[in-house]
Amino acid sequence: MIHELDIEDLYENAPCGYLSVLPDMTIARLNATLAAWLGFEVDALIGTDFTELLTVGGRIHYETHFGPILQMSGQLDGIALDFVTFDGRRLPVFMTANVKTDAAGTPLLIRITALDARDRRSYERELLESRKRAELLAKTLQRSLLPPTLLPPSGMTAAAHYQAASSDELGGDFYDLFPLSDDRWGFFLGDVCGKGAAAAAVTSLTRYTLRAAAVYDHDPVAVLHNLDSVLRQEFRDNNAQFCTAVFGVLSRSAGGFEVCMANGGHPPPLVIRADGSAHYAYMTGGQLVGLLRNARFVSTTVTLDAGDTLMLYTDGLTEARVSRGRYDDDGALLEFATEHAPATPAVLIDHLRKLLKSFGDGLVDDAAVMALGVPSLTTGPSVESGQR
Repeated sequence: MIHELDIEDLYENAPCGYLSVLPDMTIARLNATLAAWLGFEVDALIGTDFTELLTVGGRIHYETHFGPILQMSGQLDGIALDFVTFDGRRLPVFMTANVKTDAAGTPLLIRITALDARDRRSYERELLESRKRAELLAKTLQRSLLPPTLLPPSGMTAAAHYQAASSDELGGDFYDLFPLSDDRWGFFLGDVCGKGAAAAAVTSLTRYTLRAAAVYDHDPVAVLHNLDSVLRQEFRDNNAQFCTAVFGVLSRSAGGFEVCMANGGHPPPLVIRADGSAHYAYMTGGQLVGLLRNARFVSTTVTLDAGDTLMLYTDGLTEARVSRGRYDDDGALLEFATEHAPATPAVLIDHLRKLLKSFGDGLVDDAAVMALGVPSLTTGPSVESGQR
């Protein structure tokens, strides 16, 4: 007798709701737990239609989806539904059900278990809000690591774009363009190893170190050596942090600008000429910044004349995943540059923005692109603001 009473108590006062429903959806039995959740007496629900306990949307879903699945497979596992309580409130539940049949397979009864999902829904809402706040914080911090606008010299235009691979994780790509003196301007673009807060800290240190070093030394190789020393001094032993970077100095030349650049393990910039051609400004042999003792950095000088554009980018662009492998495995970027040559920085960056967006989930790493150009003689100077 005691054993039977215990079983009955377990059914009536279980920490979940129990329902027994006839094939015509009439409630044959339910336990006290579910009745209490709904605010009804048990007897008040016996003989009523089970679907009347559901919201309008839930009733439609049950009749069009869940019911047919239950008829075909004989069970449902953990579906989310909302019951309607006596006073009209919604009670979110996770419902599991199976069908009892006779020897001939004819349905006799539907057994339903309902788990109270109010705490789970509340947790999910809080989690969603926390995620939104984290994404907003990440975007705010990311913007703080990029210049609000580029400051090209008179006679030059510039544009840039930053494409994040993840909305809630800080990346390590960076760029900038700024005046050094009345006749010189500095620029850089690079990529810090890693992601998250640690990478953001290195990115911030890298940006300010490059800006400061460029004021005292106009030799791009020396500027990268300065950054290399700072990173190796700041992050020692097992906490080594490094980056790749191109740093350059602009100075005026007859009809355009002379660009002296140094490379620290970064993909080579592209020079897009006014005649419709494009080529890489190779600086072969430049090593990672901040990782190796006595690192070697390599420089080159190019001239930008009227209608020419210099394009810099991070490997998030070249290593984006496409059907054939990585985007630039077969020289696609040079083909892209040639196809759009000649192009002003604003037009080129707009094309690159569309290209990056076309990768979708194939963009597995953040990508930064920046373009500096000399207006053609036919169009004359124009104003192009830096874009992220």
